Amino acid sequence: MIRLEDLTLFVRTAALGSFSRAAREAGLLPGQVSAAIQRLERELDIRLFARSTRSLRLTDEGERYLPYAQDALVTLRDGYEGMRRDSAELSGTLQIAAPSDLGRNVLLPWLAEFRRAHPRVDLRLLLSDQIADVFRDPVDVAIRYGQMDDASYAALPLMPDNRRVLIASPDYIERHGAPASLDALASHDCLMFQLQGRVYDKWVFPAAKGKRTVQVSGPLVCDDADVVRRLAIAGEGIAYKSWLDVCRDVHAGRLQLLLPGQPGEYAPLNLICPHRKQFSPGVRLLHVFLSARCAELVNAFPA
Repeated sequence: MIRLEDLTLFVRTAALGSFSRAAREAGLLPGQVSAAIQRLERELDIRLFARSTRSLRLTDEGERYLPYAQDALVTLRDGYEGMRRDSAELSGTLQIAAPSDLGRNVLLPWLAEFRRAHPRVDLRLLLSDQIADVFRDPVDVAIRYGQMDDASYAALPLMPDNRRVLIASPDYIERHGAPASLDALASHDCLMFQLQGRVYDKWVFPAAKGKRTVQVSGPLVCDDADVVRRLAIAGEGIAYKSWLDVCRDVHAGRLQLLLPGQPGEYAPLNLICPHRKQFSPGVRLLHVFLSARCAELVNAFPA
């Protein structure tokens, strides 16, 4: 892999015509500059300089490569300065729609941290399990679970490998036992989610040949995903939830994983905009920030 410092030393050596001058400019020894050029030559598999005891000049290959190296350094510098400028000047209002459970229990502290880093940004949060229409509703971005197959949206991944998991409280398991298989879910109280009048009582799992759908039932149904999680913690039944929503509860012992050898359905998390042109500096910085926090959470609480 090409090192940035080697590329920089190559450009400066070409400009100054001397390893010694480039070394003095960079506060290095001439031998260190020479070693950097040799590393770059090995990486590129070309000879950049023709060396002699009295002179140093670019080879034909070095002459051809120099403008590419210069352009790369300029691009990197412009990108860095642009990000600093965006960060320093970030202001205005960001309207964010997110699912109830994720929004209340995961996103809220992260967004508070984002606000502290960018105090001129106002956040308007719409926390609901009703799916926001980013074309009609007053939102700039929506944070959603699921595969984004609609080409009319522009999606940026936040946690592409997230899955759903079966969970229940230790109290429920003590009273009812843990299911030994997916078939055994039929004899358990399952906590179901309702959205726009539809009860999600068919849970989908990956299988050797495509997928397997399991019919479940139970006495409690709710249209708020956060309430479903709370009911599970209270010992009222088994839930099938995003790992991102329940990982802290599992590691704190409030919930336990069921059938850990059975993979759950993929539930990738994405940041959605109506169009790529609406990826403003604020949206881009929010995406980078949330992606980093998701990665930190998964590293802290691996499945």
